[in-house]
Amino acid sequence: MLNNDRLLVQILLLALLGASLWVLAPFWSALFWASVLAFASWPLMRWLTHMLKGRESLAAAILTLCWIVLVAVPLVMLGYNLADHIRDATGLIKNLQVTGLPAPPAWLANVPLVGDRLVSLWITIDQQGAAFFASLRPYFGQVGNWLLERSAQVGGSMLELALSLVLVFFFYRDGPRLAAFARSLLERLIEDRADHYIHLISGTIQRVVNGVIGTAAAQAVLAYIGFLIAGVPGALLLALLTFGASLIMFPPLVWAPAVAWLAWNGEVGMTIFLGIWGVLIISGVDNILKPYLISRGGNLPLVVVLLGVFGGILTFGFMGLFLGPTLLAVAYNLVTDWVAHGQPKFETETGVVIRSTDQPPS
Repeated sequence: MLNNDRLLVQILLLALLGASLWVLAPFWSALFWASVLAFASWPLMRWLTHMLKGRESLAAAILTLCWIVLVAVPLVMLGYNLADHIRDATGLIKNLQVTGLPAPPAWLANVPLVGDRLVSLWITIDQQGAAFFASLRPYFGQVGNWLLERSAQVGGSMLELALSLVLVFFFYRDGPRLAAFARSLLERLIEDRADHYIHLISGTIQRVVNGVIGTAAAQAVLAYIGFLIAGVPGALLLALLTFGASLIMFPPLVWAPAVAWLAWNGEVGMTIFLGIWGVLIISGVDNILKPYLISRGGNLPLVVVLLGVFGGILTFGFMGLFLGPTLLAVAYNLVTDWVAHGQPKFETETGVVIRSTDQPPS
């Protein structure tokens, strides 16, 4: 016979849990990033707490300030850099509408096969500049609306980032208590397998964090080498900006304007070199190094990791870079455990218990 009082309490608890999740829904993204940042640097938090003789709040405040310097400052600088480029491009278009195009650069005629046609097209556009820009005017509004929408999205992301950097302080300070609560909850659900899945989830997230940061660092170094070879001024600053852009998985945001600057200054050879270097080396290393670092040291097949990374990004956005591999890792191990524990056992004459897939002793 059902206990009506107990059933009513369970219903009320579920309703309370659902309402709580509903209240926290606008902050899921910020909570997720704060937990990832805290988890990635937790060994440093323990070391710093030990150095400060157990003062957890002070250690949490110091690490939070470090994250602000390492993450927020490069992204803000990247935003200002992008805004400057947009402003310069807008001013250039207005000047071209008034004065027309300058004389075609000398290197344009030397482009193999199509050099003469490019010069002729340049002169035609210059002669018919007013009509050309008039034909493009209907599209300027669409481009402006698109930029406005993306600016709103970027602004929302920056607010989430700021909230994440505030919340990470509390994850640092209350981390052990939160970890103990998560462990007890998981033990209540799956009992003796709790430790296995805690290590599985933590190991997967740690490898993903290492893959993201390691790939961003490698892309920054490669970008610095390319900028030095091409003679782009401010190579070190651009490399730091590349690191920040790599964290949001869009390094062309930095090296593509450098390629355009070289082309505008008539550096044909270096323009081609930096363009190829950017596409194949700076951006291309992401497709090789990141899956390798994520799969390294784990028991997941590489194809599962690749599907988790790219499928997670397509499904959840940048957050899916962490969610995708973690979900697939848990699902893969759940299925593996279920298959292993579901195999029938029998006992041999010697008393050894073996599974049906094993060969019985002769």
